[in-house]
Amino acid sequence: MLRQQLQQKLLQKLSPQQILLMKLLQIPAVSLEQRIKEELEENPALEDEADPDQDFSDDEIETFEEDNNSEAELVETDQNDDFDISEYIDDDDTPTYKLSINNSSEDDEYSSQNLYVSGKSFQETLIEQLGTYELNDMQYLIGLNLIGNIDDSGYLQRELSAIVDDLAFTQNIDTQEEELIFVLKIIQEFDPSGVGARNLQECLLLQLNRLEIQNPDVELAKEILRSHFSEFSRKHFDKITAQLLISDTDLKRAMEYILKLNPKPGNSLSDTSRTNQYIIPDFVITYNEGMLELSLTSKNIPELRVNRTYNEMLENYSASKDKKSKKDTILFVKQKIDSARWFIDAIKQRQNTLLLTMTAIMEYQEEYFLTGDDTCLKPMILKDIADIVRLDISTISRVANSKYVQCPFGIFPLKSFFSESMQTDSGEEVSTREVKKILADCIENENKLKPLTDDHLGIILKDKGYNIARRTVAKYREQLGIPVARLRREL
Repeated sequence: MLRQQLQQKLLQKLSPQQILLMKLLQIPAVSLEQRIKEELEENPALEDEADPDQDFSDDEIETFEEDNNSEAELVETDQNDDFDISEYIDDDDTPTYKLSINNSSEDDEYSSQNLYVSGKSFQETLIEQLGTYELNDMQYLIGLNLIGNIDDSGYLQRELSAIVDDLAFTQNIDTQEEELIFVLKIIQEFDPSGVGARNLQECLLLQLNRLEIQNPDVELAKEILRSHFSEFSRKHFDKITAQLLISDTDLKRAMEYILKLNPKPGNSLSDTSRTNQYIIPDFVITYNEGMLELSLTSKNIPELRVNRTYNEMLENYSASKDKKSKKDTILFVKQKIDSARWFIDAIKQRQNTLLLTMTAIMEYQEEYFLTGDDTCLKPMILKDIADIVRLDISTISRVANSKYVQCPFGIFPLKSFFSESMQTDSGEEVSTREVKKILADCIENENKLKPLTDDHLGIILKDKGYNIARRTVAKYREQLGIPVARLRREL
């Protein structure tokens, strides 16, 4: 049996403005420019102040009136016959300065910078070299297919049998692996030396074979790579010297040639449009008479405002006698103006939130930003900054996500300043980043003939007052990208 009843509920919901602000907070400055361009294209009521003559013709206004019915359905309309638009036009007497946003100043050094990257791709360079050889049509097509399967590091990772099948199914070319090996040998003669190899061992041998120097040390290096590559990659030098009946001095001279080789030859000719990644910092910290100063970068971000033509359209419609018939048009224009205002307001709030959060981080880590010494970095988590600025932890996380700060001593990701704390034997709270810095210094100054194991590193840190377990030492070492002791050994 159906029954009607009343029920009260208390719910928390984010408004569209809040959702927009959260999305803008988490994108970096380099992506904000593209986001603003998309909004300018989608919303005609939003315009760039750099183009103040952007007006709409009568034909365009009539088009708005004809096409607004479908979009106006998304707006909740008032069904009363009396539709008074004057309340919206004079809403809060909104001043002009609230309808625009200025993202740059006269002395903004970033506003006029533009970065352009161009170049020839790695594959295009190889194809040009392929054209210098006398090949028949089928061999040339095989060469193009092989080059297309070479990755940016210069390696042919696919099996030749799979490439034979691809040629048969996609280009109707019936060939054998022997023909592919013939063309591959030609590609392996291209520059840079080592390109077209199927593994690291073959890559290094190709480079050694191209050396014009012919001496016993080079021949020994070739023999090590051909017959003892497994021991060489694991740095089992004792086994190599025992099996080849050579001294450590002979092995060291041969190793000097091997260490000069390039394990990724393709990187020297890879596509510059993909490899040259420029980091545009979101914040800039500078020194001014011994004091830290913080500024936001607003590179290439346009100055926004609400299109005045839309406000004039509302005023004209309000003075019109048949404004009831143009009610849908008025609602459409109102919706676009509201969306433009929300976007401008969200950009302003984004700037204020970023400055507020970064100022708190800068003051919290003032000693570090003044000296650049990692040991001066204090333990800091998201909650510490959230408590200072009185914002939610999720908001601080969005601010720190994918953002970079430029300091006098380099450009760093904002997340790198957040670290857990640990307690020393004296009871002092220190950052785990400080422990990693001491760990890296110990490894840098170690005896490379007998590198320090994780156990030895743990003992050294314990002597310095940092009581951490061996597995924690191993974790910090891996986070620093440092290999185990056996792989750090040198002759």
